[in-house]
Amino acid sequence: MVEDQQSVSRSRHFVLALIAVSLTVFVCLGSAEIALRFLPVSSGLRSQPVNAKNPVFHFTPDRDLTFSHGWNFEMVNHRHVNNDGWVNDQNYKKDDHTPLLAIIGDSYIEALMVPYAKTLNGRLAKELNDRLRVYSFGASGAPLSQYLIWAGYAVREYGARAVVINVVGNDFDESHIAHNTGPGWWVYVPGLDGNLSLRLIEYNPNWLRAVLSNSSLARYLFFNLQFTNTWRQIRSFFFGSPDMAAPRYAGNTGAEADLSRVRASLAAIDAVFRDLPAIVGLPPNRVLFTVDGFRYPDAAATGRGTYFDLMRRAFCSKAESLGYEVIDLDPRFFEHYAAHKHRFEYPQDGHWNETGHAVAAKAVLESKSVHRLTRQ
Repeated sequence: MVEDQQSVSRSRHFVLALIAVSLTVFVCLGSAEIALRFLPVSSGLRSQPVNAKNPVFHFTPDRDLTFSHGWNFEMVNHRHVNNDGWVNDQNYKKDDHTPLLAIIGDSYIEALMVPYAKTLNGRLAKELNDRLRVYSFGASGAPLSQYLIWAGYAVREYGARAVVINVVGNDFDESHIAHNTGPGWWVYVPGLDGNLSLRLIEYNPNWLRAVLSNSSLARYLFFNLQFTNTWRQIRSFFFGSPDMAAPRYAGNTGAEADLSRVRASLAAIDAVFRDLPAIVGLPPNRVLFTVDGFRYPDAAATGRGTYFDLMRRAFCSKAESLGYEVIDLDPRFFEHYAAHKHRFEYPQDGHWNETGHAVAAKAVLESKSVHRLTRQ
């Protein structure tokens, strides 16, 4: 009887302790959630479903958002997602007959960390205001293969007369299914005959993602603290390869030019230029490529022979041989740096800062493609 009473007493104490711990955790999490709602936590971009019915990736429209970086909310910036689901202060109009120049790319064109007026597309929109419309179509993580879809969308839906496609270091291999299975993108997949064809990796967000996106605490963990990357590093430390050396980067992508990666990338480049005329529907003299580089002479010298060096050379050579205008931004970065000693990226982030966007915008304004379009 005594033992039964002691057992009941222990159970009661355990339940009470469990309740106390649960309440403590609940109060702590609730307090953190409330406190973070008063701080500039990164809002995140709510991607809409991408599937056979809705095959073009874009964001939930008509939203103001906040960008910040790191645990201490560096680089705070406020941006807007417009009526068509793109990070752009302009609302896009289908019934406007002013010639349209479309700017296509990934996070460099999305440019969450840069005020709109200081971005490549914002600067172009201001400079060309009386002659052209300038609309941007871009999202972080998109590869070169996805750019074709957006360029075609800009031409088909908004009547774009010309497109500028910004090419960066990870655009080549991530256009191939072997190196990119991220949902929402169109990537190249080899068929039984070995030929590449575009395939959509569908994105259908579940209810949990919607719930988490409304939590300031969850957004702080995943966007500001990059919890996913941190957890991956922790897991790799305990269960991964014993070789924990940090990978070497060149041109904001892995520097190693292993044979399989190079082959997949070159095949993707060939497929892009094979499909571009049919998907985009513009002749070569209406398509301009801006190609990011190493940005500084010493970095270019160190990066010689790396993956990005090989790919950017191959891409530029292929594009020019087919009659496309290509602007290699490196000579312009080198010249600007020699004259002003201004950096083109943030200390804590490799994306272009306002100076980088200014150099790229000036290059586009001086291009043959824009001159040709404004003379019409």
